[in-house]
Amino acid sequence: MKKNTEDIAARIEQLRNTIDEHNRRYYIDNQPVISDFEFDILINELQTLEKKYPVFKSDTSPTVRVGSDLSSSGAQNEFSQKLHKYPMLSLSNTYDKEELIAFNERVVKIAGVDVEYVCELKIDGSAISLTYHKGELKDAVTRGDGEKGDIVTENILSTRSVPRFLKGYGYPDEFEIRGEIFMPWSAFDRLNKSREENEEQLFANPRNAAAGSLKLLDSTLVKERGLEAILYHYISDENRFSNHSEALEAAKSWGLPVSGYTKICKSIEEVFNFLDLWDIERKKLPYPTDGVVIKVNNLQLQSKLGYTAKSPRWATAYKFKAERALTKLVSIDYQVGRTGAITPVANLEPVLLSGTIVKRASLHNLDQIELLDIHMNDYVYVEKGGEIIPKITGVELSKRDITSQKPLFPESCPDCGTTLTRDESEARHYCPNFISCPTQLKASLLHFCSRKAMNILAGDATIEQLYNKGFVRNISDFYKLTTEELLQLDGWKERSAERFLKSISDSVSAPFHKVLFSLGIRHVGETTAKSLASHFETIDNLANASKDELLQVDDVGAKLAESICGYFAGDASKKIILELKEAGLQFSQQRIAANTKSELLLNQIIVISGNFSVSRDEIKKLIEEHSGKNSGSVSSKTSFLLAGEEPGPSKIQKAKSLGIKILNEEEFMKLIENN
Repeated sequence: MKKNTEDIAARIEQLRNTIDEHNRRYYIDNQPVISDFEFDILINELQTLEKKYPVFKSDTSPTVRVGSDLSSSGAQNEFSQKLHKYPMLSLSNTYDKEELIAFNERVVKIAGVDVEYVCELKIDGSAISLTYHKGELKDAVTRGDGEKGDIVTENILSTRSVPRFLKGYGYPDEFEIRGEIFMPWSAFDRLNKSREENEEQLFANPRNAAAGSLKLLDSTLVKERGLEAILYHYISDENRFSNHSEALEAAKSWGLPVSGYTKICKSIEEVFNFLDLWDIERKKLPYPTDGVVIKVNNLQLQSKLGYTAKSPRWATAYKFKAERALTKLVSIDYQVGRTGAITPVANLEPVLLSGTIVKRASLHNLDQIELLDIHMNDYVYVEKGGEIIPKITGVELSKRDITSQKPLFPESCPDCGTTLTRDESEARHYCPNFISCPTQLKASLLHFCSRKAMNILAGDATIEQLYNKGFVRNISDFYKLTTEELLQLDGWKERSAERFLKSISDSVSAPFHKVLFSLGIRHVGETTAKSLASHFETIDNLANASKDELLQVDDVGAKLAESICGYFAGDASKKIILELKEAGLQFSQQRIAANTKSELLLNQIIVISGNFSVSRDEIKKLIEEHSGKNSGSVSSKTSFLLAGEEPGPSKIQKAKSLGIKILNEEEFMKLIENN
């Protein structure tokens, strides 16, 4: 008996630790490694054990706590935080209609009469709470840990669907409305395509993309992500409405985004009809939904039903099961990316999945292949992560041929034959031959010409022809092209050649940070290129910088510093940069920008935290106008911390521990004015 109790205690502890780890991956990292269904199985097992053995009950168990998305969980908190006036709980959920029948019976028993429900599509996004005061958005706060959340007001205002000011009339002086921030399929596809081109890790689904975007420190970047909102829960101290549906109609009249796909159901049978309809129709929606939320419509009955420690008793969620298919793994290709990353791609026997034929699925890297224990000719389960990215989620071992072998990951580049390398800190293998590996070279040429780099009018077809004819073998060759050479390309006329050469000529005036980004140095993105250009000011200073000097730049870590040093150490890179200099490209930073008002903050790094009398973007702009540099995190290089109301406690604590000066808004404004 004692041994059995010890085994049960050990299993409960193991489940709690496992669930906490998956909560961290889901809410903080936005990189879940298991499906919602698999996660719910773990939760259900833990709930069953805790109910059967109450001696092991714990107030810190994930069965009674809401998963937390607070930035301070395991990382430097970049946002101020705020206590929720009313706790932000999660919903109980089920995949079984029998459990919905039991839910209905519990509600009807307490109500004493048949109950009216409101069914709403469950948006797969990130929860948000908005507070409006006298018709203006006062703040927007994430769910956090249910008790407090991160203030992300500026980021929410950058979405096109959340209004700063309400319209119409009849709204109370202050109220709260909650909902979901989500990323439509079109924005998700666009974002992942961009990340794939830059060989950044793809978001597995729109929910992860939305949650990650919501925590970006630059609201202008959030705006580019195309986030939207649907609101579904009105809360106020003033009891103006009898029903939940009335509150939603009022919110809609005030200009707030509410779902157009809700239905009042008079019985549990009508609820089931709604579920059956949307299990099919959801695939036609322009945004992700993973189920239906069923709520008691009468607000007085909601109050009577009350809450558990983790969720309301008057609502539950029915979740649709992810569609998956079983098909045969035919072969594996190993693709070379722009920066030399080797990506294994599974070729599959064609299978219908979520309305499309799937023939290929990414296996990401060797670790993923080993984790799934994939053998050649295995029958594998395929799902669409977020209904859009095909991924292999498992192997049907009962169908495995006992003679099948594990795939052999190549030791050399499948394109140029160079021996592959792999850093211990990275999951991917790389081809280091970035100068002459054909695939890398053509991809680097295309990157150089891209709109965000040098903005030269060349696409895949043009690059392919220029490379095949030997006219372009590195990026400096673009500036040696002639009209005669271009007229040899298929379909090109004099007008095409003229426009192309003009775009090359215009690219010479691109600023230093764009030129630096266009070089295609591994791990150097747009933001990092700006930081490096601002810090070192010239390409020669950057090229001669030691690893320690590179690490002095806020955005640069050890891996990036090594990549930069490695790039500039090569003779081929030095030759290309010399030729680009001769072509007239900008390899130095323009010191005084047109909007610079003074050099009062020159060489100073300022971190801002909290709320100000103006927007954070205006504060950042003011810092830049006086030659200062904004940074998102406090470090030994920080000149001072500018703290508004309710600043992030971890930033304040770190600034004090490092002896860094802290200024409030009034002191900062006086500093600027006295200048």
